Amino acid sequence: MKKKKTIRYMILKKIGITGLLLSFGFISFAQNANDVKNHYNPLSTGVPSLLISPDARAGGMGDVGVATSPDINSQHWNPAKYAFAESVAGASLSYTPWLRKIVKDIDLVYLSGYYKFLGPQAVSMSLRYFSLGEINLTDNEGNPMGTGKPNEFSIDVAYSRQLSKHFSMAVAMRYIYSNLSAKDENYYPGHAFGADIAMYAHIPLMIPTGESLLGVGLNISNISTKISYDKGETPGIFLPANMRLGIAYTVPFDAYNKLSMSFDINKLLVPAYPQRSNYEDDESYEAAKKKYNRSSMAGIFYSFADAYDNPKNTTAKDGFMEELREINWSAGLEYSYNNQFFVRTGYSNESKWKGNRKYFTFGAGFKFTAFQLDVGYVLALAQTSPLDQTLRFGLSFDVDGLRDLVDMSERRKNK
Repeated sequence: MKKKKTIRYMILKKIGITGLLLSFGFISFAQNANDVKNHYNPLSTGVPSLLISPDARAGGMGDVGVATSPDINSQHWNPAKYAFAESVAGASLSYTPWLRKIVKDIDLVYLSGYYKFLGPQAVSMSLRYFSLGEINLTDNEGNPMGTGKPNEFSIDVAYSRQLSKHFSMAVAMRYIYSNLSAKDENYYPGHAFGADIAMYAHIPLMIPTGESLLGVGLNISNISTKISYDKGETPGIFLPANMRLGIAYTVPFDAYNKLSMSFDINKLLVPAYPQRSNYEDDESYEAAKKKYNRSSMAGIFYSFADAYDNPKNTTAKDGFMEELREINWSAGLEYSYNNQFFVRTGYSNESKWKGNRKYFTFGAGFKFTAFQLDVGYVLALAQTSPLDQTLRFGLSFDVDGLRDLVDMSERRKNK
């Protein structure tokens, strides 16, 4: 039993370290220690890499994407957008060297693609691989246990369909694998299954300078089972169920120039883990932990009211304000010239008590007939932020563009 507790401690410790490295819950060292103790309570989950923005376009626009115009990487943000994609099919490969200010061997690779058929329908898929590099393993007493190479990956498939001229929906199914590489017979890789439900409204509006486009999107992602690293002997860990709601508006200035403005709000559908300092005795703390360890589906609904059960929130207003702190928001701009050159910027904001991720982003893109190259860059407001100077790269192509290249080649041969 002692050995299993040791392994469980090590697994949880590694999950916490992983979450810190992923920056889902870091705080500026300049903040007051008492404020941190009394208010700082970020939401923690297993496999937090599922929430990392994988593509350079969204990464250059403040991590917005649920309502932006359809692109090949819509699988992560809102697969319902594929039903309105202009090309019949496409594929994309994105690469992010993650947190290079801290370590040199953490990487995220993302492959996505889609295919439209019978007009208003599409199938799509994505593969996400996240490597945490090499980590030195220890038990809870600090004794070395060798090295490991933890990694996580997920693969998903989605189906989207237009239900009307301006509205579409999609469902996605996902398999999730997490291997923390603990070298012990009592440790097992974690497996889980999840689903997404997405909606998208795509509304053209005529204005004096041409046809503008209004997009509204909603995506509830990672509605999943819990993940366990000991075959269910202890309560599983919530995965990052997430609700993203957004709006985007694209305005043409003339036949060549246009500007897109996007705004997203984001909420993790996961309850906050009870903090011992908020409870007067062990009995009430254990009762709170028991209430926390509910099913993943019950946890989704409980995430909208868990703050009211926290003893530090003495009034309904306190509980409501705590719930509002769990909502992140992002805003982004994209300027395009002739649908070939793109310049992007954005800002993402998170409460200082829920992780304190606040950063500007910048990006650019170039499209040549069938291929598009994108790059994104993060400039964090906090100097201690491990997100600062993060780069993303993406290369994508679409089938219609390839056909145009073939047709151009054939015409040249026939001249």
